[in-house]
Amino acid sequence: MTISKYACGAFLLSLGLLTGCGEKFLEETPSDQITDANFYRTQDDAIQAVTASYSELTKEGQYNLALWAMDIMADISTTGGGGGSDGIEYTQLDDYNIPTTNTVANRLWGGCFIGLQRANLVLQKVPDIQGMDPAIKQRCLGEAQFLRAKYYFDLVRAFGDVPLFTTPPSGPAQVYIPRTPAADVYRQIEQDLTDAFNNLPPSYSGADLGRATKWAAAGLLAKVYLTDGKKTEAAQWARQVINNSGKSLWPNYGDNFKIENENGRESLFEVQYVSGRNGYERNNVGFSGNEFFAPRGSGTTPAGGGYGFNIPEPDFVSGYETGDTRKAVTIWVPGDPYPAGSATPAQLPQAPGSPFGFNCKKWFIGKVNTNIWDSGLNIPVLRLADVYLILAEAVGPTPEGLEAINKVRRRAFGLPINTPSTARDLTAATSNFTDAVLRERKYELAFEFDRWFDLKRYAGTPNGLVPRMTQQSAFLRTLNIQRGVPTDKNLVLPIPQSEMDANPALVQNPGY
Repeated sequence: MTISKYACGAFLLSLGLLTGCGEKFLEETPSDQITDANFYRTQDDAIQAVTASYSELTKEGQYNLALWAMDIMADISTTGGGGGSDGIEYTQLDDYNIPTTNTVANRLWGGCFIGLQRANLVLQKVPDIQGMDPAIKQRCLGEAQFLRAKYYFDLVRAFGDVPLFTTPPSGPAQVYIPRTPAADVYRQIEQDLTDAFNNLPPSYSGADLGRATKWAAAGLLAKVYLTDGKKTEAAQWARQVINNSGKSLWPNYGDNFKIENENGRESLFEVQYVSGRNGYERNNVGFSGNEFFAPRGSGTTPAGGGYGFNIPEPDFVSGYETGDTRKAVTIWVPGDPYPAGSATPAQLPQAPGSPFGFNCKKWFIGKVNTNIWDSGLNIPVLRLADVYLILAEAVGPTPEGLEAINKVRRRAFGLPINTPSTARDLTAATSNFTDAVLRERKYELAFEFDRWFDLKRYAGTPNGLVPRMTQQSAFLRTLNIQRGVPTDKNLVLPIPQSEMDANPALVQNPGY
């Protein structure tokens, strides 16, 4: 969708009733301002309201901070930065010493609730708007259902039980509610995505490109069902996408991360970023990862040449198989040349915050413009390769599951996607297919903010967060790198202290 559409309707933030509103419910609303009482009257109003529901995705409560910071809790990256108090909120995640005041957790909670309450307003108000094109009304409702499901999926995976709102609260009694069991939240997410699939069109064009489609809903539903332990349903919805969406894998892995290919052949849903408007602002319309992840002080980006956060772990980098083309797309390694005009010519063997000379390259654009860090490169929330791996995990080492994972692997090694490869294909004799799928997800989706959630899905098994990260911490100590060791409490984040203080009905997650 165009930037004007993605950014418009931001004034609707005041219409979302969130925890901590308190006595604001008693204030009178001036008649000369836009409110929910005088706004939802036309088709344009409805479209603007839906667009406002998308806009939270670009901000620091979602992809501009909170979700990329989750990688630091997994086995692919560590904090980096300038050390000391620089990025202390990331270090807290890295060390699994997370206070209830952690700003990343706070922003993720708040950003998701802002977004979903905007979607709730759409679902409440738009059905009563008269004179709308029926197809546009149906689409608006489907987009709101998709977005509410997306925000709740992030919340329930990150925090466990969370308050469930399916209508906008009308006063403090409706705001200050207890946490709903995660199983009930998942049921609502699954229902929303099923409804969204039925309401959304299969594709868009022109200014509407980037809005959620029925195939975005189907793909996300497959992922939700897999996370919810419902593999049969996950496989059914993954097949829907693979067989009917018309999507296909790019021949080259790196094609997924080029601006000219945004919303392209493999994409199911992306966060729509543009450059030239942000400055140092993380709550606007450009992605800050171009600056935050670039090698620190390298001169490759406008603001001091990169901040060097989200550093690839040495065991993650060494785990790439020889010939895997994904490595060159994803990781700066020592000796990689920088763009002309950078302060230094190439990646150094050691850099500030990166003792082994590794940095995240996947979101690197370089010197976009003079507006500091606001990269216009979209972030893929869901792409077809993810759906293939969901199918493989759901059906196991069957012919269908093997072909699904092998398509992804063939592309990774620069081979024809649909031609069997004796050198790279996994077979039914693979000793542990679950390990193989999780490993493939680790490298295919690296720095796409999934890994912590993947490890959490296998809690209680050798593939789970606690054993995997305990093993990694032991390995890092052999390199004189200290890292905290997670416990079961780190399977979820703490409920933000500000929310606990505002809402006496909330109960904190155990151990925090």
